[in-house]
Amino acid sequence: MNKAMIRMRMSMHDAHYGGNLVDGAKMLQLFGDVATELLIRQDGDEGLFAGYESVEFTAPVYAGDYIEAVGEIIKLGNSSRKMVFEARKVIVPRPDINDSACDVLEEPIVVCKAEGTCVVPKDKQRK
Repeated sequence: MNKAMIRMRMSMHDAHYGGNLVDGAKMLQLFGDVATELLIRQDGDEGLFAGYESVEFTAPVYAGDYIEAVGEIIKLGNSSRKMVFEARKVIVPRPDINDSACDVLEEPIVVCKAEGTCVVPKDKQRK
């Protein structure tokens, strides 16, 4: 099935709580972008997110972290597309060393997992 991935750095603008903690909803926004790419690849249309069956936040995300969000279509219906998502922290800032130091993590840290369903109406499917 189709797979897609995006990577981006969380900014101070993304930090919503004390200690520069990023709101978990930001991971869902990334999953929405991944889902859009998956639907375009599958159907030639952006489609619509119908809902999440599960969402699990497994580790905190902070401003400065690099997050890699991946998704995959695991089941095709007539117009529905069931997908699984995972967000991983792959680079972290190291302010203890200096204000611009960062480390690439040997093992990414899974920060969020989700499963959801998107829909592309039949009349909009081009593939």
